[in-house]
Amino acid sequence: MDRLKAFVKEFHPIVHSLVIGTIFVRAASSMSMPFLFIYLSKNTDMSLGTIGLIIGAGSLAGMIGGFVGGALSDMIGRRRVMLGALYVWAFVFLGFAFGKGVVFFFLLNLLGGLCRSFYEPVSQALMADVTAPEKRFRVFSLRYTAINVGVAVGPLIGTLLAMKASALPFTVTAIIYLLYAFSLQRLLNHFGIKQIEGQKKEPVTFRKAWNVISGDAAFRLFILGGTLGAFGYSQMSSTLSKFTEMSMPNGAALFAVLMSVNALAVVTLQHPFTRWMEKRPALTSIIAGNVAYALGDIGYAFATNWAVFIISMVVFTIGEILTYTAGDVFIDGLAPEHMRGTYFGAKSFSSLGSFLGPWLGGILLAEYGGAPLFITCACVSTASNLFYWMGQRKAHSSARTTRSAMRA
Repeated sequence: MDRLKAFVKEFHPIVHSLVIGTIFVRAASSMSMPFLFIYLSKNTDMSLGTIGLIIGAGSLAGMIGGFVGGALSDMIGRRRVMLGALYVWAFVFLGFAFGKGVVFFFLLNLLGGLCRSFYEPVSQALMADVTAPEKRFRVFSLRYTAINVGVAVGPLIGTLLAMKASALPFTVTAIIYLLYAFSLQRLLNHFGIKQIEGQKKEPVTFRKAWNVISGDAAFRLFILGGTLGAFGYSQMSSTLSKFTEMSMPNGAALFAVLMSVNALAVVTLQHPFTRWMEKRPALTSIIAGNVAYALGDIGYAFATNWAVFIISMVVFTIGEILTYTAGDVFIDGLAPEHMRGTYFGAKSFSSLGSFLGPWLGGILLAEYGGAPLFITCACVSTASNLFYWMGQRKAHSSARTTRSAMRA
């Protein structure tokens, strides 16, 4: 009980509110979105490439939306941006449940990607705003664990709901998002987020934000590495579901199990890996994580039974654990205090990989099969390490130059 009380007191109540809310939101979205590829392939006459393009459209919107949402949160406040995104997002899921037509689904996923790109980086920036720098690694790890607690149960619930009606998971997700947005609005007002937002030290404009981001060479290299990494990672929420259905008996059920294995592995393994990461540079974790991604992809490519798929997912998940929090720590280290939302938002420029991944992945899967697709992803993930390494060197070089100028 004493340890629980100490844990509660360690972080701001807003952090705990966002973490708890993250569990419910991710559980809701993972009931529906990972199955969108299968849902559209069964309920429409679209080609696999077209479905991949629609799914990737959300990430395309996120490329710009993340920067705009992050900068906007620095300008007008985190609360307004987060809540507006959540309310609109709920109606996007209702659109998936009842909509028809290629163009409509394409526009819906664009809007959904925009909402996600507004909400996610702004909530990260808000957590950092109310947390001391030395505790931020643990906060980002806590948020990541919460995400995966939700994802651990979401796909299985989604499978059960889809057995009753294929659109039901999307309807339930919309209801949960509306309830979360309403409760979060009350909590943010109760905990005085308006006062925290009023403590910005410097005004931020879109032009100033863009000039800072575009002039940061280390950040640009980080984005290039992240784009390649996102290309491979995006297959897990898009083509992997179709590949398991094509290659294994009861493939849809296998995919639901894989999603839960992914989340449970994070919850189980994150603590020991977090302790290992805290003692090492972020770059070390990122490089090791990308190697684990590649090994997991190779496992998928040659899997012949459920056991190999599950083992490959565990290895792939280790890569996710190593790269996810380390990437947030790297961004937090680059960002000026008054532009943290802008930097976290601009990280979404790497969503180009999440747009190209499902689209090109769907084409590769249809034309050549799963093995060439996942071998290609393994190569791309490995190649991304070069850009992360170059970005780290550039960051260190810039820091040395700044210190020299200050001494002069």
